[in-house]
Amino acid sequence: MDLVLSAADRYVFTPYVYPATWPEDNFFRQTLSLLIVTNLGAYILYFVFATLSYYFIFDHSLMKHPQFLKNQVYREIMFTVQALPWISIPTVALFLLELRGYSKLYDDVGGFPSGWFHLIVSVLSFLFFTDMLIYWIHRGLHHRLVYKHIHKPHHIWKIPTPFASHAFHPVDGFLQSLPYHIYPFIFPLHKVVYLGLYILVNIWTISIHDGDFRVPQILRPFINGSAHHTDHHMFFDYNYGQYFTLWDRIGGSFKNPSSFEGKGPLSYVKKMMEEKCSSHAGSACQDGKSLLGEFTKTE
Repeated sequence: MDLVLSAADRYVFTPYVYPATWPEDNFFRQTLSLLIVTNLGAYILYFVFATLSYYFIFDHSLMKHPQFLKNQVYREIMFTVQALPWISIPTVALFLLELRGYSKLYDDVGGFPSGWFHLIVSVLSFLFFTDMLIYWIHRGLHHRLVYKHIHKPHHIWKIPTPFASHAFHPVDGFLQSLPYHIYPFIFPLHKVVYLGLYILVNIWTISIHDGDFRVPQILRPFINGSAHHTDHHMFFDYNYGQYFTLWDRIGGSFKNPSSFEGKGPLSYVKKMMEEKCSSHAGSACQDGKSLLGEFTKTE
């Protein structure tokens, strides 16, 4: 995060915001700057990528599903907008530790004998390490003593849209992001790679709520996509993973997505519209039929 803060100081904070007498390495200035940068970055990531996903990827026919809530998109957005500032507070505390040199983040690839090989391995280990911890944290949040207080708000959305991706209780949102921050305190990681992965995992979180259930056949046994995560929202006790199906298989919580079996929410909507179509003649029926081709693309 020091790369982002350094750029913000150079181009915005130092010349235009803070007095010249306030040193850039002052603890309170860094805290305030990180709060601004973290919140601004989170909102930009969320609104840009969730909006793009909603308009260009999300299948809007899912909004016809009976479990899709009234004013759901608005409610998802408002929930997120209110939660992000609270999630940012403990996140900034960890960013401060990184900024002040307590992590193993580095900026010189040549600092390791294996150089670029180590960098590539670190990306893979980051994904597997965080996927493992998120699985167990997520599963723990489903414990009956915890669920109704922290994780239940995210399960309001049975048929989520991309805007539900960050609609968490603040404690829930921070706990599920914690593995991303733990990793660089345990393992060496390049600063640019860390920043890139942090952006990537937020985009991935949006993607598993995007309602596009298509996954290449060869990847279906391994990748935890939107089809898997939608079933998690609908059936509760399955598919806790973030990127991969590995830990769900190890933990006995893997469920083959209902969408892969022709029993998912899009199939339900298709059947519902066919029944409606058969009971109504005329243009409404024709309009319903014209939409069915869209359903077959995803299930």
